[in-house]
Amino acid sequence: MIQQATDTTDFTAMREAMVACQLRTNAVDDPRIVAVMLRVPREAYLPEDVARIAYRDTAVPLGRNRAANAPLATARLLTAATITPTDSVLLIGAAGGYTAAVLAELAATVTAVESDPDLATAARAALGGNARVTVVEGPLEAGAPDGAPYDVMIVDGAVEHLPDALVAQVKTGGTVASGVVDNGVFRLAAGTRSEGGFALRDFADTDCVALPGFARPKSFQF
Repeated sequence: MIQQATDTTDFTAMREAMVACQLRTNAVDDPRIVAVMLRVPREAYLPEDVARIAYRDTAVPLGRNRAANAPLATARLLTAATITPTDSVLLIGAAGGYTAAVLAELAATVTAVESDPDLATAARAALGGNARVTVVEGPLEAGAPDGAPYDVMIVDGAVEHLPDALVAQVKTGGTVASGVVDNGVFRLAAGTRSEGGFALRDFADTDCVALPGFARPKSFQF
């Protein structure tokens, strides 16, 4: 179970250092995202025993073969998605709820999908009944079709393949931002769903946590 950390003084300084040294120096240039990540306490969405590394430029282990994305990877994905205050967002990989909390400050509504029951429960608890966020427990690759179509989809981790049925939950003209992994190489990518189809285009080589359920079908290539 994820428990909220209690030491806020040191975390404030670490959060400021994360924004100054990781985000501002690495193409996170949307002032809304910078302001929200400076404000939202990432440590509150992590297990207490790893909260001390909440703001390091590294993935944070959550147990059960899952980890929270590094702050920079998440920030770059959010920046690439060009989220507006009226957007409905589908988040794949809620983990402990941090990215959902950030998105709730940027968009109108957030539907956050999490396959791990313990993480889903922890995310709901950490989000504290945030009216803009709905946490859906189920396979990540299935998304949340009941709330479709969405303006934006954020996949907060790396996948080998995005199923067509998941992409179809995004509106035509909507944006998808995701980590991708190909032969062990991790990148960040984004694309727009059009009438004619969909493709992701890499925009950064950045470490990203691997998400379960997105193995590449045989003979598939990006």
